[in-house]
Amino acid sequence: MNNNTSFTKGNVFASLIKFAVPVFAAMFLQSLYGGVDLLVVGQFATTADISGVATGSLVVQTITMVIVGLSMGVTVYIGRKTGMQQSEAAGRAVGAAVAMFAAAALVLTAVMVLFTPFLADMLHTPAEAYRQTIWYIRICGIGMVFVTFYNLLGAVFRGIGDAKTPLVTVCIACVVNIVGDLLFVAALELGAAGAAIATITAQAVSVFCSLAVIMKKELPFDFSIKYIRFDMHYMSKQFRLGAPIALQEFLVGLSFVVIQTVVNSIDVVASAGVGVAEKVCAFIMLVPSAFSQSMSAFVAQNMGAGKAYRAKAALRYGIISSFCAAMVIGSFTFFRGDLLAMIFTDDAAVIAQAHQYLKAYAVDTFLTSFMFCFVGYYNGCGSTMFVMVQGLAGALAVRVPVVLLISRIPSATLFHIGLATPASTFVQIVLCLLFYRYMEKRKDTNI
Repeated sequence: MNNNTSFTKGNVFASLIKFAVPVFAAMFLQSLYGGVDLLVVGQFATTADISGVATGSLVVQTITMVIVGLSMGVTVYIGRKTGMQQSEAAGRAVGAAVAMFAAAALVLTAVMVLFTPFLADMLHTPAEAYRQTIWYIRICGIGMVFVTFYNLLGAVFRGIGDAKTPLVTVCIACVVNIVGDLLFVAALELGAAGAAIATITAQAVSVFCSLAVIMKKELPFDFSIKYIRFDMHYMSKQFRLGAPIALQEFLVGLSFVVIQTVVNSIDVVASAGVGVAEKVCAFIMLVPSAFSQSMSAFVAQNMGAGKAYRAKAALRYGIISSFCAAMVIGSFTFFRGDLLAMIFTDDAAVIAQAHQYLKAYAVDTFLTSFMFCFVGYYNGCGSTMFVMVQGLAGALAVRVPVVLLISRIPSATLFHIGLATPASTFVQIVLCLLFYRYMEKRKDTNI
């Protein structure tokens, strides 16, 4: 079985779309089994459970974003070596990544399990949802090894141009998660804890399925068990590419933690409303997110092959395609976001709060169609330090200060608080455009 794709030849638009579609489908299914948690909890549990899942999943999501950032270094490095046809270097890099991510998984598990009360307190978790939040974070922490390796394996597949295998494995995981939610939340009435158990079980199944595929798959690089070791040469190269993205993702996630903390201080209904809105956001941001991930692998291979012109063409096509999708998705979300919120809960008060927050994110969908594609492009080029800088500028210089400022206004709604996100995205787009112009002036196609 060989689903690997070379991005260095053929029609640019067709190659990009062909790769982006299964990436989108896999991300959709991943968001689906994340959304199913809240959907089932919203239908079969209490508002406190909804708040617990919303708050707890924000912590898990922030940590997962760090893992995704580090794994991007693996995608870019393997993509480059694949484009350069250096199969042994790619194989040794994969082995070093396995060792590095195993160590990271152990550290993250310890932090999440031992410091769960601290994390819940830091988020100003509503008293009614405190116990549910604790259970959700702790259970997910115990299964962090599966979350870590799920993202690592996905990064390897994307690096070699294979988007179909992650799609198959996430399909299986989605089914497992739905069954798990119905069993643990609906039947056994475990609430937020049941949702966490279902999520981790699904991730575990996905990892084992991916390993089974790898054992039978024809890989475009040499690999041996002896390559799984702390090889500092390959670890350092991948870490240097991934660490800036991971730091950026962590601090960006932290800025959203600040938003959740501010909202948690209002009341449990507002907390649940933002939690529902965030699950909806995971879906409405899928198109630009899929293009961002696809762009990284596409650009990395073409830069490795010395075909920068194809990378730039992919950036243009990605932005145009993503913006066209945003015109439909963003408009619907702004005017009828309440219908999307109703999927996850039947609580009228929670739906109203979620719609207020979603209106701000509807504005952001138009902006992210530009920003996400630029981020994917720069990641593929290896300009991860700039990606970190623009991400931190948006999060720490704009999003957090604006949220804190707006929260002090007595008449502020969740819509006003949510506007901090498109404000930060706008600043990031400006920085991306300035950096692109700077690099064009230097005539440096290897950024």
